[in-house]
Amino acid sequence: MSAETVCDPEELRTLFLFEKLDDEQLAWLCRDGHVEVIEPGPVYHEGDPATCFYVMISGEIALTKLSGGQEIETVRSDHAGAYAGAWGAYLGDRVEQTYGGSMYVRKTARFFVLDAGTFARMMQEWFPMAVHLLEGVFLGNRNSRMIIDQRERLLALGSLSAGLTHELNNPAAAAVRATSLLRERVAGMRHKLGMIAKGKFSPATMEALITLQEQAAEQVAKAPILTPMEESDREDALGEWFEEHNISGGWDLAPTFVQAGIDTDWLDRVEATLADTQDFVFEGSIRWLNYTIETELLMNEIGDSTTRITSLVNAAKQYSQMDRAPFQVVDVHELLDSTLVMLARKIGDSIEVVKDYDRSLPPVPCYAAELNQVWTNLIDNAVGAMADTDGGTLTIRTYLENDCAAIEIGDTGTGVPDEIKSRIFEPFFTTKAVGEGTGLGLDISFRIVVNKHHGDIRVESEPGNTRFIVRLPLTAPERERDDDEGN
Repeated sequence: MSAETVCDPEELRTLFLFEKLDDEQLAWLCRDGHVEVIEPGPVYHEGDPATCFYVMISGEIALTKLSGGQEIETVRSDHAGAYAGAWGAYLGDRVEQTYGGSMYVRKTARFFVLDAGTFARMMQEWFPMAVHLLEGVFLGNRNSRMIIDQRERLLALGSLSAGLTHELNNPAAAAVRATSLLRERVAGMRHKLGMIAKGKFSPATMEALITLQEQAAEQVAKAPILTPMEESDREDALGEWFEEHNISGGWDLAPTFVQAGIDTDWLDRVEATLADTQDFVFEGSIRWLNYTIETELLMNEIGDSTTRITSLVNAAKQYSQMDRAPFQVVDVHELLDSTLVMLARKIGDSIEVVKDYDRSLPPVPCYAAELNQVWTNLIDNAVGAMADTDGGTLTIRTYLENDCAAIEIGDTGTGVPDEIKSRIFEPFFTTKAVGEGTGLGLDISFRIVVNKHHGDIRVESEPGNTRFIVRLPLTAPERERDDDEGN
């Protein structure tokens, strides 16, 4: 509830904003503005069109910002002259003219109120130089931030591209190598088939050999995982078995048979099956089985390599969200996993990655590609914090907290000193050496989480335990929900 009262120029002169104005200017303000009494309650809400500029004459107000879907009080004041509202109106349509927070009256208050357009005209006519300076600061900082923001993204993209190329190169090279070896083994099998065609193997021997071949192929598929010690012991046992049975080069064959999970008992059954054959037939049969096992192992290697390539490509698509709508409802764990894949090379082998996922967490409405930028920045910082500790543990934890999805990125690095905790989300603030960081990674993350997703991001740190905690509302903001429904 509000009511207008008489505007007194002399009363306006007592407010610090207007104390240097002359009589004509004060009269202009009273003519084009008005004094309004507002009872306790909301005056305007964050995100509403910014229509008025308020200067408090008396009373008490509270200013709030949305964080994690909740309103956080940022200012409470009973100071005459406190101002809020459409203070950026003089920037015109170069910035979005909405209220950057909410204002509540806590105790009945009197305000001098100016329409946003009137306030903009006043500033431009009375203080043109100040307006130019303010425009330069505001728009200059915004443009600088945009340029460096883009550079930051390009640098991150370049780093990720290099890492992805490296990750793709390994399985691709493995597949090429395995294909070359497979071609050699198939050529060897063709040579053995030539021997068979000349009648050196009887039909009964061939039938038994084909049965053994199928059994060997099946054995490869269910081969157990051995420790290095177990593997060495089996190779010694098989090498001795081949030597006792006069198989030339048997010690070279042993590792292949061990890799397939074949032991001396299995070879004894092979010997029993081929007991009535000549020695050269028995040795040829062993080598035929070796070719079979090698081709199966090589095909498995090719299959694993191509599957790895496919997984990396899918992770890259998931990370970039290049085939998805900008705003969507997603499983946050898929975003985290794709980011971990993209950063696998940077994380390296010395850092242990622990995933403590709450799989019951509902899907999150979000701009998925931009959230991946947040995870990239936070994980990259965590890895960097452990660079001087000779390894460490990177922990990714998710859980439900009230009506928000909470995501923690933790590391066991040196920690964030208390004296800079309050500054780490500031643009251009960095603890890295000159040229090593732009100081925008956490600022970008803050703006994506808080401004774009109406969430919250904060840090809790002590040496050996630093955690960046991101909270994302599980309900889409009205505007995004409407846009999504319209697509």
